[in-house]
Formats: sequence, structure tokens, C-alpha cells
Amino acid sequence: EETGAEETPKKKRTRRPPAPKPVEEQRISDNITLFSDGKYRWKYDLNLFTNPTVFFVVWKIFFFIILIMVFIGCLFQLGDGDFFWDGFKTMMGVFGIAVGGMTGVSLLGYLVYAAIMGGKYRVEFEMDEYGLTHTQVAEQAKKAKKISALTMLAGAAARRPTVVTAGYLSSAKTRSVTDFSKVRKVKVNRTLRVIKLNELIEHNQVYAAKEDFPFVESFILEHCTNTKKYKREHPEN
Repeated sequence: EETGAEETPKKKRTRRPPAPKPVEEQRISDNITLFSDGKYRWKYDLNLFTNPTVFFVVWKIFFFIILIMVFIGCLFQLGDGDFFWDGFKTMMGVFGIAVGGMTGVSLLGYLVYAAIMGGKYRVEFEMDEYGLTHTQVAEQAKKAKKISALTMLAGAAARRPTVVTAGYLSSAKTRSVTDFSKVRKVKVNRTLRVIKLNELIEHNQVYAAKEDFPFVESFILEHCTNTKKYKREHPEN
């Protein structure tokens, strides 16, 4: 029986061809290579025992978490007439004890983490004129997620929210992406060979070998055009 309507043939889905793999074009140094996609790539092994950069990042995160908790506690007690100054001094004492305890626990946890990672934080960098990507190598990222899961379970069992937070943070930053146009501050530590890129919310860290550091530093400073330092040194822009 004819229906009077012709069936529209289904269109076959065409798969997008995979993007061509970038090939090496120019060796900048023994470690840094420029590829055909315009990106500089290099790997770096940060020594977790001799370079405290990662520990300081973890410590600062927990310091501000405790500071915020103490601040909230002070706000709740503002209505108490006996709070000032004795109550305030008590809260500061609690803050000092909490920071001291947190430092000890963070240091112990950091040393365990460093031992599990073989003493190295292994990271891969990709950089072009628009930005930079910092990625922990896949093998270590998997280990970090397992450590995170165990730490969070232990913290939940002990009813310690700071431990749960520590577990989450241990694997939350295995990859960071920086847009140079959004960077507001660049901090350079030539002794530890670390460059810190601070956006409004996102923070990133860049590591490079001693012989490569001047090139990486110069490239980053040249392309972070919205920092105060750049605008001061390039008033014509």
C-alpha cells in the first residue's frame, strides 16, 4: 500500500578525522622542544624532599581554611559582651594551636606523599603565546587519586572535615591551565626555579631546569601583558 510519502534516507555520520599529532620542529635546549602546533613542551621532576614548594602550597591552603573558621567563630561570638578581649585572646590561642597541629600533620602527610611518589613530582608543561598548561604525569595522577580516596575515607570515619579536605586537595590539582591574558601577578623565585602565575582565582606554578629557566621566565613575562609590572615597563601599551 502506498502512503504517498517517500522515506528520507538517513545520513551517515561522518567521523571527524583525528587531529594530526604535533611533530618536533626545533630543539630549544636538551629539555625544551618547539612543536609544529606552536607549543613549547618540556618535562620536569621536582624533588619533593629538597624543594619545599609543594609543601608550602598545601600549608597555605590549610592556614587560610583554619583562619576562616576562626574568623567565623569570632563573628558568632560578637554578641557576647564578655568576648572582648579575653574571648578574642582565647580564639587566637586556639588558632595558634590549630596552626601548629596542622603544620605537624601536613608535614607528616607530605613526607608520606613524597615517599609514595618516589621523591619526585613529575610534571609536563605545554606553553604557547596564549597560555600554559601544567599536568602531572598520568602514572602519578592515578596514585594521587588513590591517596585522595583513602584520606577522605579516613577523615570521614574519624569525623574530621579538615582531613577530608586534605584528601580532596591531594588529587584536585593534577592539572592547571593558565591564560596569559588573565594573569595579574607573576612571582619569580630563581633560587627554587619556580614561577608563580596568579589569576583572579586560578593559580599555577611553572618549573624549569637551571639552564632553561631564563628562557621560560622571559617568555612568560613577555606574554603576561596585563600584570602591573608589564604595564609599568611598557607604558606605550
